[in-house]
Amino acid sequence: MNISISSAFIFLTILTSLQFPSIFSRKLTQSPYSTAIFDVSASTKQAQNALSIKPKPFETHSHHPNSPLSLPLHPRLTLYNPSYKDYGSLVRARLARDAVRVQSLNRNLELSLNGGQKIGAGINGSESADSITAPVVSGQSLGNGGEYFARIGVGQPVQSFYLVPDTGSDVTWLQCQPCAAEKACYKQIDPIFDPKSSSSYTALSCNSQQCQLLDKANCNSDVCQYQVNYGDGSFTTGELATETLSFGNSNSIPNLPIGCGHDNEGLFVGAAGLIGLGGGAISLSSQLKASSFSYCLVDLDSDSSSTLEFNTDRPSDSLTSPLVKNDRFHSYRYVKVVGMSVGGNPLPISSTRFEIDESGLGGIIVDSGTTITQLPSDVYESLREAFVKQTSNLPPAQGISLFDTCYDLSGQSSVEVPVIAFVLPGENSLRLPAKNYLIPVDSDGTYCLAFFKTRSSLSIIGSFQQQGIRVSYDLANSLVGFSTNKC
Repeated sequence: MNISISSAFIFLTILTSLQFPSIFSRKLTQSPYSTAIFDVSASTKQAQNALSIKPKPFETHSHHPNSPLSLPLHPRLTLYNPSYKDYGSLVRARLARDAVRVQSLNRNLELSLNGGQKIGAGINGSESADSITAPVVSGQSLGNGGEYFARIGVGQPVQSFYLVPDTGSDVTWLQCQPCAAEKACYKQIDPIFDPKSSSSYTALSCNSQQCQLLDKANCNSDVCQYQVNYGDGSFTTGELATETLSFGNSNSIPNLPIGCGHDNEGLFVGAAGLIGLGGGAISLSSQLKASSFSYCLVDLDSDSSSTLEFNTDRPSDSLTSPLVKNDRFHSYRYVKVVGMSVGGNPLPISSTRFEIDESGLGGIIVDSGTTITQLPSDVYESLREAFVKQTSNLPPAQGISLFDTCYDLSGQSSVEVPVIAFVLPGENSLRLPAKNYLIPVDSDGTYCLAFFKTRSSLSIIGSFQQQGIRVSYDLANSLVGFSTNKC
């Protein structure tokens, strides 16, 4: 009996030493969330098919919103897909638009902090209203103005237009007849709105409450004139009016402020205008007295759609973080982020690296209009170093544009990569899917790390990193929620 016990003990000891150490080692050094499988084949196939997406600008996209105040949201290629030479040309066009967008955001913030024009006003109260939803689409191929477009109804009788949802600005506007000059209106998908065709259109007087909310307003024959200048040099100017806006097929809200732009110049193309979702009092969310709004961005190369919704509860599985207010600039919606990690290992950066300082600089925003996430140089360098160290088994490729960390994944169906995550308060981590940080730059299997370094103090979580994640702004409780696979 003693011999049997001893033999069994020796056998188990040998078995453990031969077979278990590697398993135990893996568990000790790697959490189950430290790596992810990137489906190269599926991503490459989607990139190859992107140029063949057939735009259907006037198609009614079916959606199943959680709220009656909902708008359909679409990626740009589903509405406007010009002839690109190849997928690389499409990527370069997107990056060019993105560079202009980032320049605009930084310039607007700079002007505000230096006492120049401010695009946003103070935050209005968050009294609840009836729920509203609108569809959202990507706006990539339409020129500057965003990679996603929402379809919204304007006026009585209702006319539908594609507008760009913008969490970085406040004034909602669209192009209007008559245009001030031959080149004062740019080319758009929908016919230009004629206010004379709507019975619910009312120009606002200079002493109206809504006119007083503008940061830059003029008066012409007692009609309130708005003007919005974007940091890239683009601008829109015209009269501020109230109009009925329609969400979906059944919900119409009267007397909402909207800019009727008679002179709209710069890098706009495709969409009829813009939906202001910033933190100012004139923004659509503030004017609706919305308790919340949320959106989910489908893949840029997808032909599917999602929704932009107002007054809906955030998904129960959402990771939440405080919505931070910049007292020096109210338009941008900042979020509390305390760090980043690669492969489950935190980057060696301060937990205050993404905070706003007393001068209004710093902080990190979640922006629907920026494509690639922008990080300060020191944070980016730390991120890249950690990622490269953990992907030494992947064949490198030459950098493209501002992407300096690229890989040749041609011929591979899938690869294992370290998970990149934003660390939120309470030790919660927003772990990004691999497809949200490895971006195809051609249709042959070249992929790059989808982050840019910036010399600006402002960090931006871009739409590429947000793909497939429902971002919920709980305005009543000053929280931002993130829930994956909720498009």
